[in-house]
Amino acid sequence: MALKVELKPGEKMLIGNCVVTNSDQRTRLFIEGSAPILREKDILTPTTADTPAKALYLAIQIMYVEQNVGNLQKSYFELVNDIVAAAPSTLQFVDQINNEILTGNLYKALRIARKLIDYEGELLTNASTRSSGVSADGSSDG
Repeated sequence: MALKVELKPGEKMLIGNCVVTNSDQRTRLFIEGSAPILREKDILTPTTADTPAKALYLAIQIMYVEQNVGNLQKSYFELVNDIVAAAPSTLQFVDQINNEILTGNLYKALRIARKLIDYEGELLTNASTRSSGVSADGSSDG
């Protein structure tokens, strides 16, 4: 069964190591095969990977695109250790990501890493709210 992808005008996607850019009209593609595929909205770059969870996502993304876990294994585990040391509550996500990587489901690992990015954002928002003296319900301490 083919994967169906609809692209908006001008939208890009990655198929294997090739970037496909859509023309000025909405397009529907049917893709058969097993090449790694990522939509533009799901691609991070070293510049946009500006938090620990995003850096982890980028490492998994590279593993997925290159179809090679070994090249980034050391960097990946350094990132994992840093994230879990800073926020032990992230371990639930890291365990799921590790399981998907070990079973060869790198795309699923990316989806869970996206959830980790969202969770990291919540943690950072809560931390900045607390440090500014405003509680989560919007009232101030004092």
